[in-house]
Parts: sequence; C-alpha cells; structure tokens
Amino acid sequence: MEPTLDTVLVALSPAITDENADRLLDAAMRVAGPAEATVVLTYVVTGEEFLDAAERLGHEGASRDDADDVLADHETIERLGATLDEHGIDYEVHGAVGKVAEEVVAAAGEVGADQVFVCGRPRSPTGKAVFGSTAQDIILDSPCPVTYVAAHSE
Repeated sequence: MEPTLDTVLVALSPAITDENADRLLDAAMRVAGPAEATVVLTYVVTGEEFLDAAERLGHEGASRDDADDVLADHETIERLGATLDEHGIDYEVHGAVGKVAEEVVAAAGEVGADQVFVCGRPRSPTGKAVFGSTAQDIILDSPCPVTYVAAHSE
C-alpha cells in the first residue's frame, strides 16, 4: 500500500517576502497538485501584527480566535489562494498568532499534515546558535516530513 498525501501545509509569516512566498507555494504545488492534496496556507503573526492586520483589513475588535478569518483577507493569502484556484488545487487558510515555529508545528498536528513546506535564509552555524532558526525548529519538531525551500537572496 502506497502512502497517501492528503494535506500539505505551507508555513508563512510577514518575514517571508512575496517572491519567497511564491517560491514556497510553487514547491508545494508541485507535490500537492499531482496528489490532489489540500494545501493549508498557515500564516503566523505576532500579537501586534495581528491587531494591525485586523484594523487594516476591516476586522476591528477581532480576537485571536478570529485569526483564520482575519488572515484569510491578508494580501499574501489572497494572492496565493488565487494562484491555487488557477491551478485547481483545494486550499484552506489557517491563521495563528504567536511564535512561528510553535504555531506551524501545532497547525501541522491539528490539520494532520502529511508534509510541511518552509522557507528560510541561509545562516552561519554561529548565527543559528546565537539567534536560533525558525525553519530549523520546525524541521526538528514537526510531526511529519518538512521540505525546506531556500529563500532567494535579497
């Protein structure tokens, strides 16, 4: 019996540029499309970023419980969702408020992800030790395989 791929999670945050979000989505679509898997666009923001987004997107008074709805209206999610629609790939939006690595790993478990796609920039060993690495934390803690897509240099 061959393993099935039903759910692919794409990890996103405001730290990821539009170009890198596109690269990340392209990699995920190459896997999700042929498998007819659902893509879960998981967008994680800090508390302050959430309040700013809620106000800017017309969701005044929204709470963290409304993160899916608020962040579904975010420009990045709308653009990536349109791309998925163009390719006939089903998708869902999962919004979260908190630390990116923790929220992505939690979301992967919640949605039963079969694969997670993350993007990050190369760091020196010293940089990783001093500042940590969100992508590395996701790779180490994820409940499923993780595909790392290198960020395009700015």
